[in-house]
Amino acid sequence: MSVTIDGPDFVALQVRDVDAAAAFCEQHLGLRRAAVSPPHAVVFDTKPIPFAVRELLPGIDLANAARPGLGVVLWFQTSDAHKLHDQLTAAGIKILTPMADSPFGPVFSFEGPEGYTLTAHGG
Repeated sequence: MSVTIDGPDFVALQVRDVDAAAAFCEQHLGLRRAAVSPPHAVVFDTKPIPFAVRELLPGIDLANAARPGLGVVLWFQTSDAHKLHDQLTAAGIKILTPMADSPFGPVFSFEGPEGYTLTAHGG
């Protein structure tokens, strides 16, 4: 029998400024830091999959990337997508796709740290 994978069990965004990206996640998304993070990253206590922002890996240069993560869709569950949308809008965070109904509840996308597109759903 061949070995298979079970699915993602950790997600991290590579960023140029870990402190600023972590502050964005804490201030605008309400994420809380995990008890332990490696020196090159900030890991958040997200469930069911841990999420982090981390330093760039060797050979990665995002300086000329128009939109980092292009082609990747990263969804975050929230208890109230409408309220989060309003909070982000009030904070001046760029909304990339308007609120819409989906099989997963209300959904919208916004610009996260360093230009990553993040999607929130639920509520």
